[in-house]
Amino acid sequence: MEAKQTKLVCRTKNGDDDMTETMEFRLVNDEEMPPVVITMNERDEPKVVLNAHHKIWLCLHRKTIAGSAEALFGKIDQILTGFLVEQRDNEMLE
Repeated sequence: MEAKQTKLVCRTKNGDDDMTETMEFRLVNDEEMPPVVITMNERDEPKVVLNAHHKIWLCLHRKTIAGSAEALFGKIDQILTGFLVEQRDNEMLE
């Protein structure tokens, strides 16, 4: 499995501050891996692995995959809110 590695600079807006973050993307060709994997790199930063073995599927669903970013953020936000509510409940019990 030969992996090609590229870096993508992501700009995020946090109030008045512009933050620049680098996200790692890897392109692999592995019939046993799924089409897309979001994981972490050695520095605990987000890494996206795209599997060229599924290139037809990836290309057919490119717009759906790209458009899922907002929904993905919403799900992560739900997880965070649930965790924070749980932590606050624990604080109040102490």
